[in-house]
Amino acid sequence: MKNTDAIKVFLALGQETRLNIFRLIVQRGDTGLTPSEMIEKLGVANATLSFHLKELVGADLLSVERQSRNLIYRPNAGLVQELSGFLLENCCGGKSCAPVLILKKAKAK
Repeated sequence: MKNTDAIKVFLALGQETRLNIFRLIVQRGDTGLTPSEMIEKLGVANATLSFHLKELVGADLLSVERQSRNLIYRPNAGLVQELSGFLLENCCGGKSCAPVLILKKAKAK
């Protein structure tokens, strides 16, 4: 992943309504959500939702599929994994990033 690709994703998610929409769709996973379900759960106007979905699809964070009369939006899990890998690349100086437990010695009185 290039820096410009990561920036595109962050710009798309850098708006509260879009972040809420994306998180809601991620919770549903491969099942996806229709716009009417999103409106019901998030309480956003249709035009507002449409605008934000366009931005998320444009950033490749969501895929959209027509099923009969409905549009189904699904998360692009591959892109999220790629972004996570990009952010954690060279993490911890190349050492394991496993949590480290630090024990503090009790001070003697």
